[in-house]
Amino acid sequence: MQKVLLVDDEKRMLDLVALYLKPHHYLCTKALGPFEALRYLDKETYDLILLDVMMPEMDGWELCREIRKVSDVPIIMLTAREQQEDIIKGLKLGADDYVTKPFNEGELLARMEALLRRRAPKKSIEVKGLFWDEDRFELSYQNQSIKLTPKEFLMLGQLLKNPDKVFSRDQLIQLVWGFDSETEGRTIDSHVRNVREKIRQVGFPIDDHFLTVWGIGYKWVNETE
Repeated sequence: MQKVLLVDDEKRMLDLVALYLKPHHYLCTKALGPFEALRYLDKETYDLILLDVMMPEMDGWELCREIRKVSDVPIIMLTAREQQEDIIKGLKLGADDYVTKPFNEGELLARMEALLRRRAPKKSIEVKGLFWDEDRFELSYQNQSIKLTPKEFLMLGQLLKNPDKVFSRDQLIQLVWGFDSETEGRTIDSHVRNVREKIRQVGFPIDDHFLTVWGIGYKWVNETE
């Protein structure tokens, strides 16, 4: 269930939006004003924020600026204003979308779903015919199945999900084996050799994509010269 923080200085509006979202499996926290919202944000993490612009003491733009100092949580601004400059101002301050009141409930729901969908972690990745599918726990190239061990599969997934990011051996150990693991760096090197060899055997140019960054670790690149 997705957690949504509703921020408005009108209790009636908070109750109304929460009532509409509840059947759609959103867990709503109602913050009556910006300062209550900041207190909630100090204690909890949320999947999305619906933020009213016109509030006394601190308006939605200022609150958006404060939130962006500590979080990249998706923000949809809700306001009766329709001027183009207000929309631009909100987006420049870090809002992800903008809905004017009175809003269409279906449109608001669709915009929320679109934002959350873009934030969802990738479950499948395709690079030049190489297909990594987390749900099926399968790796294939041009319909040829590539048999990896669970640790090899997860390690490759970390690299594929974060192209161009360099992972040290210690980072890969923590991400794949866990913080308490006694696995050593040479185990990572062994897994890398195995993954490269298995993928190389089916004809994918693995050495152009799965790169060693000497003295640091490994990275995956999608684009090659």
